[in-house]
Amino acid sequence: MDNLNNKRNVAIIQDAEGNKIVLINDIIFKGKRSINWDEVERYLRNHIGEFYTIAETNDVVYFGNDLPDEYAHSNYTSALKGGNAKAKANAAQGLGELLEIAFNRSFSPNKKDKHVLDAGNGWYRYESRFALPVYGDSGEVDRYNVFHVYMIIRHDQNGKKYLYDVINIKKETSTPLSCQ
Repeated sequence: MDNLNNKRNVAIIQDAEGNKIVLINDIIFKGKRSINWDEVERYLRNHIGEFYTIAETNDVVYFGNDLPDEYAHSNYTSALKGGNAKAKANAAQGLGELLEIAFNRSFSPNKKDKHVLDAGNGWYRYESRFALPVYGDSGEVDRYNVFHVYMIIRHDQNGKKYLYDVINIKKETSTPLSCQ
């Protein structure tokens, strides 16, 4: 796992309709029964301090100290099973690119006392999309499954925006990306 921390095989592509998708080419978090979320947390700890700009709004979003734990151990993550758990774990490799192509921003004020400081200026929610490879019997990539997600961003009292979590992961039922 440690040799994968800085090695990423991620690209931004466009689908047939011209919509951007983050293509994540490697499945680094595997599990027949469940994902080792502690490994995902360790992976994300190596990226604290990174920042990305959302092209649609020019918002700069940071990876803060709370991201690894929240991403790997939130109530939402704990409830994930099967393909969606695997999708969220592996999406960790492309979080920066997911932010860059994020769209459809919405805002909501902070309503919880526990976030009075870290989300003192409220919450933003963006949509984004990514694709993961599906391997055939031969071990080659047959196609890519496309997923739609919501990215939760907290707006700190210090004025900075921080990625907080990725939720509502849904596999798109449209035709998956082919490898042709």
